[in-house]
Amino acid sequence: MLQNVYSYIVHFFSFINISDIIDISIVAFVVYKLIKLIRETRAEQLIKGIVILLVVTQLSEWLKLNTINFILVNTMQVGVVALLVVFQPELRRALEQMGRSRFGNMFNFEEYDSENDINAVIEEISKAVQTLSQNRIGALIVLERDTKIGDIIRTGVTIDSVISAELLVNIFVPNTPLHDGAVIIRKNKIKAAACFLPLSQNQNLSKELGTRHRAALGISENSDAVVIVVSEETGKISIALDGDLTRNLTIEILKKALNKTLQSNRQKNNKKKLLSWKGKQSERNIK
Repeated sequence: MLQNVYSYIVHFFSFINISDIIDISIVAFVVYKLIKLIRETRAEQLIKGIVILLVVTQLSEWLKLNTINFILVNTMQVGVVALLVVFQPELRRALEQMGRSRFGNMFNFEEYDSENDINAVIEEISKAVQTLSQNRIGALIVLERDTKIGDIIRTGVTIDSVISAELLVNIFVPNTPLHDGAVIIRKNKIKAAACFLPLSQNQNLSKELGTRHRAALGISENSDAVVIVVSEETGKISIALDGDLTRNLTIEILKKALNKTLQSNRQKNNKKKLLSWKGKQSERNIK
């Protein structure tokens, strides 16, 4: 019997070639990424409903329930368009994640800040956040990284000024024209203030989170930006990154988090820039 099983396995694998293995691996990877993407989102429940509909459709065909089968089959065909509309936020997030992947970043060849520039930015932001926190002044600061958020910048008032702690504090002082909204920082410049951010659609967020925290999560879900929040009620400092919110930070922990995130991003971009330069040099040598 074991010999028969062994013969069957050998016979089965004799029909599989390298292209089949690559094909199966790609499909498995895509399915895994889709499951990871929709997990703990509203799409998860919709997918379960679609699976149930597919099972019922197949059962109706087996049981010769022609009317039900006709309705379900035609509903599923029209439903493809409806799914594109319903899943629009999830599809957008998936495409943005693809764009931020290593492959997508191969096409981004900008100049990047030096380590000293980033340290200076972190120092000015930290001083401003400390002052805002001590005085319980609400603030929302977005640090743009690889994902460009020009559409968000255009919703606010253009500033385009070098970062300084004093300017950041003055922007968020209550009852001033620019205090309501987010400040967007691109590299070492404050690009705009009083910007509108998309609110997070996560239904599982704590009810105690206010609009600032939900806006911070919203932009971090739709981009790779680092977002700093200062609570107006408590003065507590939070940071949002990749859809996760870390609360009750000290200034020292905030500095470490910013340093780790921004420096690693700079090193990754500089490595990418070096590879691009080497590629161009190779092209010149070939010519």
